Amino acid sequence: MVERNAQRQVAELLELQLQGGSDAGGVGRYLLHRAKPHLPPWLAWAGTGIVGALGNWRWADSAAAGVGLTLASVAVTGVTWWAGKSTSQQRRLHSAITVAAGSAWLTAACLAGPTAHPVGDLYLMGGPALALSWNIRMVLRQTTDASGDSTDKGLLEKVGLARAQLGAAKVEPNRVTAPLAVEAGEQTNDDVTKSLGRIASALDLPTSAVRYNPDPASSRRGELVIVPEDMLAEVVDWQEPSNLGGSIADPLVIGRYDDGAPLMVWLPGDPEIKRNSTHLLIAGGTGSGKGETALNLLTEILSRRDVIVWFSDPKAFQDFRPLLPGLDWAAEGGTPTEVLVAAVEAVIPARTGWLGAHGYRQWVPEAAEQQTSREHTCRPDGRACGCPGMPFLVTWFEEAANTLRKMGDDAFTGIAQEARSAGVSLIVSLQRPSYDQMSTSTRASLPSVIALGCDARDEGFVLPDEVLAAGAHPGAWGNRRPGYCYVVSPGVPEDRYASPARTRSFPSRAVPVMEVLAQWAQRNGASADPVTAGAASVVAGNAYTGRTPAGAEQPAPLRMVKEDDAMVDNGLLVDPEDVDIDPEAELPGAEQGDDTPIFGQATGRKPSPEEARRLFTQALEEFESEGQMIVGPKDFMDWCDRHHLSRPWVSARLKEAAEEGRLQPTNATGRWRIVPVLTAA
Repeated sequence: MVERNAQRQVAELLELQLQGGSDAGGVGRYLLHRAKPHLPPWLAWAGTGIVGALGNWRWADSAAAGVGLTLASVAVTGVTWWAGKSTSQQRRLHSAITVAAGSAWLTAACLAGPTAHPVGDLYLMGGPALALSWNIRMVLRQTTDASGDSTDKGLLEKVGLARAQLGAAKVEPNRVTAPLAVEAGEQTNDDVTKSLGRIASALDLPTSAVRYNPDPASSRRGELVIVPEDMLAEVVDWQEPSNLGGSIADPLVIGRYDDGAPLMVWLPGDPEIKRNSTHLLIAGGTGSGKGETALNLLTEILSRRDVIVWFSDPKAFQDFRPLLPGLDWAAEGGTPTEVLVAAVEAVIPARTGWLGAHGYRQWVPEAAEQQTSREHTCRPDGRACGCPGMPFLVTWFEEAANTLRKMGDDAFTGIAQEARSAGVSLIVSLQRPSYDQMSTSTRASLPSVIALGCDARDEGFVLPDEVLAAGAHPGAWGNRRPGYCYVVSPGVPEDRYASPARTRSFPSRAVPVMEVLAQWAQRNGASADPVTAGAASVVAGNAYTGRTPAGAEQPAPLRMVKEDDAMVDNGLLVDPEDVDIDPEAELPGAEQGDDTPIFGQATGRKPSPEEARRLFTQALEEFESEGQMIVGPKDFMDWCDRHHLSRPWVSARLKEAAEEGRLQPTNATGRWRIVPVLTAA
C-alpha cells in the first residue's frame, strides 16, 4: 500500500508536468515534459559512451586497468543485486542485468576502444534496447491496473488468496474498507475469514485490527476492513450523560469504537425503521470492566425522561450506590429479588393490555405521555381518554448468576420471551453465560450482547458464530483490557459487530456527578404509571414503594469519626439504670423461691391445632407487612422453635394456604409467593 501511494504521487506529479498552454510554446513544453520521465536511461546510454571513449584514451595499453575495470564491473553488479533485495524480483533482475551489461561494455570500450568491432555495434544496438526497456517499464508502472495487482496482489498471494480481486478502497479516518471477491467456484468467504490472522501478520497489525464482513447475498464477496491504529488504548473518563432529558428511544452512548465513532445501543424498538425492541446481556470475566460498562449504560438510562428502572444487585449496590435514589425499585439478592422477578412477570400482561387498549402495537415514546389523541384512546366512543402515560420499564439483574442459582436457570425465560411487546427491557449481567448457569431458552431470548474480555474458551457463549468468524476475539483481551468490548444489538450496523469498542472509565471524581444525576432523576424522571404500579403492588405488597420522592430523608452515608482513647479517665463508667444504687447498702436477706432452678426448664407450651393455625396466619401477615413476599419452610425456623412446631407441619400449612389462594407457587421448589390479603379476599 505504501508503494501504491508513492506511485499515485508520482502520477500526480507527472500530470502537473504535462500541463501546458495550447500555443506553440505550450506544445513544446508539453512534449518536453512528456519526454522528461523517459530521458534518464538515454542520458545514461550517452554518458556511458563518452566515459568509454575517455577510458580508452587513458588506459588503452594498460593491463592493470583491465584487471581493475573487470573487478569494478563485478563489484558494481553485485552491489546492485544486493541493494535490490527489498524491491520486486523483476525490478531486481532488470537492474542487475542493466548494470552488468553496461559495466562489461565500458570495460571493453576502455581497453579495445569504443569504435572497435563489435564494441561499437553493441553500443549502437544494445544500448538503445536497454534504455527502451526501462521506458516500457515506466509506462507500465504508471498505468492503473484495474485488477488490483502490485503490492495488494502480492499481499493476497502471501495469505493464500492469490486470485482474489480487491476493489477500490474507501478511506476514512483510521479505517480502510475494500471490496473483496474470491475466485468463483474455488474459494468462499470462509477462506477469507481463515486468512485474517495472516493478513494482520503481513500488515504488522493486531488480529483485531483486520475484519471481514461477508456479503449476505454472496458466498464469495464481502468487505475487508482494516483499522491501522488502536485508538482505544487511551482511557477516556465519563463526564456526563450524552442526552440529559431526552427519550429512552434515543441512542444510549456508552463509549467509542476503535476508529473513534461513538458506541451506541438502543433498548426500545422503532416501528418506522423496523428496529426491534431488545433485551441485553452484559458478559465479561473478572476484571474485564463489566461494572464500569454497566455504569455507562445505567447513567444513560437514568438521564432519560420516560423510563423507570427496577434493579437487583446481590452485592448491595456496591458500584451503584450513588445512583440508588434514581431507581424506581432497588432489591438486593435473595428473597427481594424473587419478589421483583414475580412482579415483572405480573406487570407484563397488565402493560400489554394497556398498550393494546390504546392502539399501540409496541411501546413508543408517545405512550409515555398523557393520552390526549383520539388515535390512542381506550374509550369506546373514540374520544381522547386522558389516561396517564406508561413509561418504558428497564428490569436489570446485576450479578445474575446469584439469582439463577437460587431460582433456577430458567428464572428469566418467561420475562425474556414476553416482555419486549410490553415496553419492558431485560438486562442481565453475569460473568459466564454458559448453559450450566443460564438455560438455552433464556440465552436465545437475549438478542443483544455487550461482550467484554473473557476466557477464549467462552467466546462461543457470548458472541454469535458469524461475528467470531468475522474477526471478533474477546478472548484475546481477558482481563488485560478493561472496558474493551464487542456490541451486537438491533440498530448497530452489522459491519460493526466485529469492531472492537471501549466503554468509558468512572474515576472517583465521577461520584458527585452521579449523585447529582440521581437527584435529577428523582425530580424530573418518570414515575411508575398506575397500571404498572398496581400490578407490582398486587404481587409485592409493601415490598414495592416506587422511587423515593425528591427531598425525602436519605440514609446517611457511613463516615469515619475519631474516637477518644478508651484509657482516658473521663469519670466513673456507670450504667444510667444503676446511678441510684448505693454501693455501700447491705444486700437483702434470702427469700422463699430463691433456690428455684432458672435453666433447664421447659419454656412455653405447644399450641392447640386451632391456635397454631391462627399463629401461622399471623406469621404470614407479619412477613407481608415487612415486605418479604417470598417464603418457604426455612423462613419459619425460628418461629417453629418458639411455638414448638415442626418443619413438616409448616410445609403442610403452606400447601393449604396455596389451595386457599393466600400463597402462589414460584419457579423455585419449596418457595411460595404471598398474595396480599385484599387480593386473596
